[in-house]
Amino acid sequence: MSPPLIEARHLTRILPGTVPVTLVRDVNLSIGAGEFIAITGPSGSGKSSLLYLLGLLDLPTGGEVLIKGRSTKIMSEEERTRVRLMLLGFVFQFHFLLPEFSLMENVALPMRALGRLSPREITARAEALLASFGLGEHRHKTPDQLSGGQRQRVAVARAMANDPPVILADEPTGSLDSVSTRQVFELLRDLVAVYGKTVVAVTHDLSLAKQMHRRLHIVDGALERDERMNVEAVP
Repeated sequence: MSPPLIEARHLTRILPGTVPVTLVRDVNLSIGAGEFIAITGPSGSGKSSLLYLLGLLDLPTGGEVLIKGRSTKIMSEEERTRVRLMLLGFVFQFHFLLPEFSLMENVALPMRALGRLSPREITARAEALLASFGLGEHRHKTPDQLSGGQRQRVAVARAMANDPPVILADEPTGSLDSVSTRQVFELLRDLVAVYGKTVVAVTHDLSLAKQMHRRLHIVDGALERDERMNVEAVP
């Protein structure tokens, strides 16, 4: 049996200071292939902190994260960066697209950083990704020429650039209107159903969380509930 894509073992993150603050408290969990997972909890409960630890964007104070069975605890920063580029894609609430770059150039950035493809192959893949997300005709535009929902779709295309098995999303619909929220959610669902990805998304929207396979509920940094939802979110 293959190991989980991501595994957390006694994961803890404490901010040092006169009064230390515990962001994540002794979390244990496993994330497998093809899962569609919501991370929920009250504001300030540690949802995003947990996601950043799972995505190797932050380092734990205690415990460890394993990616495909490999401990990241003993990896150098260079190795962790390589793992992020190859195996993890990221979508944030505020898309963080580079405003001076075209959509094509933004989607190409992770591919250029990984260095596996030729310039011609990078351009072809960026074009194909934008086209598959309904943005092909906008590929030469800059982000400020798009709506919020369109910009978030570009961010999803960028997360898919290196074809990672896992997409991690931090409040991906948090700054969108209801129509764009539904469109972006359906796009994330398609990443699981059509592309075979694992998607883990922090969300405050319980109506969306109920349409996902699994819900991790965080309170005061601790994993209070890990529950399977009673819906078939993905065919």
